[in-house]
Amino acid sequence: MSQSTSIPKKQDRVRDHGFDNYMEAEKKTRKVLKFQSLILSQPSQTLPISRFDSLARRLGLGFKENEAAAYLLKFPHVFEIYEHPVLRILFCRLTQKALLQIEQEKQALHAQLPDAVTRLRKLVMMSNTGRLRLEHVRIARKEFGLPDDFEYSVILKYPEFFRLFDARDTRNKYIEIVERDPELAICAIEKVREREYREKGLDAEDVRFSFLVNFPPGFKIGKYYRIAVWKWQRVPYWSPYENVSGYDLRSLEALKRMEKRAVATIHELLSLTVEKKISLERIAHFRMAMNLPKKLKDFLLQHQGIFYVSTRGNYGKLHTVFLREAYRKGELIEPNDLYLARRKLGELVLLSSRKAKVDKELVSYRRDTEVDDILCVRPDYMENDVKDFGVEYEIEHDGRREGYSLDSDFVSDDIDETEDLDERMDEKEDTV
Repeated sequence: MSQSTSIPKKQDRVRDHGFDNYMEAEKKTRKVLKFQSLILSQPSQTLPISRFDSLARRLGLGFKENEAAAYLLKFPHVFEIYEHPVLRILFCRLTQKALLQIEQEKQALHAQLPDAVTRLRKLVMMSNTGRLRLEHVRIARKEFGLPDDFEYSVILKYPEFFRLFDARDTRNKYIEIVERDPELAICAIEKVREREYREKGLDAEDVRFSFLVNFPPGFKIGKYYRIAVWKWQRVPYWSPYENVSGYDLRSLEALKRMEKRAVATIHELLSLTVEKKISLERIAHFRMAMNLPKKLKDFLLQHQGIFYVSTRGNYGKLHTVFLREAYRKGELIEPNDLYLARRKLGELVLLSSRKAKVDKELVSYRRDTEVDDILCVRPDYMENDVKDFGVEYEIEHDGRREGYSLDSDFVSDDIDETEDLDERMDEKEDTV
């Protein structure tokens, strides 16, 4: 497959800072979500501060001793630390704004459940055999907007669409489509082509098999590369929903069509996700079922104008694939309610803790009456006014109002503060 393309295979990877900054912000959100899950798993939805270190080490979050508990202080808009009235020790619970965000996400997830059923039908229809492993879909359920119990609330609830069975040879559970619907076998790129043709009046032959190409800033496009892309755009291909088992795939022309079909398959896979992004490792789970190439990362880097592969967010260990045409300046062009509900958690996380007045007692985990006049908790701040919960926030700090929004440069000075946490806490104690 790699020898059939007309586009040069070896391309220098060009970074797009809009997508990289998006992943840097999401790195914080993923850690916060794990702590949220720990708190919500308790019957009282509270946890003593002393237990966070052991639980964080069990989850493999990479915190040193006493760092996990101090990490919570960086997000006062999500976690609230208070003294237990009976035990007289510090406990942690979620703020009212965080609880409101969780409830909004649950409502958005339930409201879009019919669309999630359609997305799952299209996803299974894209496989060669009309079936997918249940475990592979379970791993990527959040990306496709499926609930945690989708095996019961989606698959078993709609027996007219899905069939669940166990394979005899592997003993794995599979999701099988009951009947292929021709109305669902329409790719998202086909609708985009129709819109481009009607709005811009492009040549029908050029648009017939083309993709939207938007190269990242700084990508060098030479004369011969531009010609190669133009030729590749005119190459016909089979639809991701079409069964190609009856075709002879040994010719060079068939290899070119199959390669472009792989681009269309990944494009459609990303279009079915809620946030138009998914990790490269989760795409690899569908590789055999959807005839995708082995070296997925090199294949995606060959088409940097259509996809963007970000290595940010987990120290280079995580590869996230974005659909470039769906984003503009790091924001989804056509947002949905579930995407907006999830972004609200990111807004709470990105509100800087430096603008919040935190009691010295909570930093050092001891009572010290001498610092009450220097640094103290604002009671009106800790009430967590739910009415101010929105896209923009204003926090009173040193007698002035400061506004913060998600569109600001939120990763400039607070991207990853876990490594120098001990040094920063020592500096605060010396200052006091």
